[in-house]
Amino acid sequence: MLTETKTIETRPQRIGRILRQAINGEEQDFTHGSIDRAIVLLSIPMILEMAMESLFAIVDAFFVAKIGVEAVATVGLTESVLTLVYSIAIGLSAAATAMVARRVGEGDRQAAAKAGAQVILIALVMSALIAVPGYIFAEDILRLMAHDESVSATGHQFTRLMLTANLPILLLWMLNGIFRGAGDAATAMRALWIANAVNIVLCPLFIFGIGPFPELGVLGSGVATTIGRSTGVVYQLWNLFQVGKIVRLRLAMLRPQWDIIGTLLKLSAGSTGQYLIASASWIFMISILGQISKEVTAGYTIAIRIVIFALLPAWGMANAAATLVGQNLGAGHPERAEKSAWRAGFFNMIFLAFVGLFCLIAAPFLIRLFTQEPEAVHAGSLALRILAGGYVFYGWGMILSQAINGAGDTRTPTILNFIFFWLVETPLAALLALYLDWGQTGVYWSIVIAESGMALAAMWVFRQGKWKTVKV
Repeated sequence: MLTETKTIETRPQRIGRILRQAINGEEQDFTHGSIDRAIVLLSIPMILEMAMESLFAIVDAFFVAKIGVEAVATVGLTESVLTLVYSIAIGLSAAATAMVARRVGEGDRQAAAKAGAQVILIALVMSALIAVPGYIFAEDILRLMAHDESVSATGHQFTRLMLTANLPILLLWMLNGIFRGAGDAATAMRALWIANAVNIVLCPLFIFGIGPFPELGVLGSGVATTIGRSTGVVYQLWNLFQVGKIVRLRLAMLRPQWDIIGTLLKLSAGSTGQYLIASASWIFMISILGQISKEVTAGYTIAIRIVIFALLPAWGMANAAATLVGQNLGAGHPERAEKSAWRAGFFNMIFLAFVGLFCLIAAPFLIRLFTQEPEAVHAGSLALRILAGGYVFYGWGMILSQAINGAGDTRTPTILNFIFFWLVETPLAALLALYLDWGQTGVYWSIVIAESGMALAAMWVFRQGKWKTVKV
């Protein structure tokens, strides 16, 4: 008599299988089954995607720091202006994720593809509106921000390039929003891998003029980054138009469909507003530090790059929560959507608690990886240690805000951003730093207080549950 033997999968084998599924991007139904498993399958590639996005900033800061303090300050000040571009890109990306996730959850992949095509049209128009004034006024913008002629003289070409060639920035974020909404986080992750690989190779070549490459200094960083991002965009478009694993676009879909465009712009208005509010506050923060010294600005710029590197992977988990909320609402499972967000928030809190502890301990070491200038090291270390005090709160806040965005309620997080960035953080920073003479310490503490308060407010709003009834 023959007996059938059943192979029992061990825990390490099960974990390995789930990791392989997440990295390979195997198509999954995230509206049924284990919520923890769904979070893992979505968040791993999204965390790696966000880590790759933040790696752009880290790589640029590392090589640019070899040029000098003026070059680092140029990159930091330009990035503070570019956050306006990122605001539009991230806002429209969130709108794309919400709409595509809802359509995929409803089982209408054709409608999801049509929404994705309209995202590309919006990106083209937005890019032109930013590029023209960016090219004309780049030097004036940098001079206004820097309060130091040496910075504007060194870096205005970098600023002009980054503002003019903004389309790869917009598309890289917005197209990945389509992939995230479809639940194809692995493709979004690979696009950032490719973009970063190109940037890492080209950055030192263009900055220092290695081999046949011209020595462009800080401008070389912008050239390398633009080429890298453009390469990632080509990969994204190939997947959307040729592969179409979950959502496949066709050229005919690129005709304007005003009803879809109107819905996307309505959704993105809130999301973009959130980041514009945050970005404007960020510009105000760095302008205060710019009045102290260029060394403090450079130290803070490096510290923020490290913070972004720590927080963007956490944003990956937040994007996973947004996808789960959108797809489960589309499938008619609002309670599962809510539970998914709370579970993701718990995991994110644990992760950022460890990150915060590491930053507290290793702050000077991390800053010295980029610069040895004593005042910059002191400023960067101080910023890292104070900002780390709010990491546990940030973990909850970013998850629940993105979950509400994923449901299509972009208005509520916008209101929270305005209250805590402009009615709390901005006046508090001015009060502490300028009027009470706390200097840079006042800026850092105002950020912690405002971000922590906003996280607590997001928890209260999410618990009310009004986001479950939003129509997309």
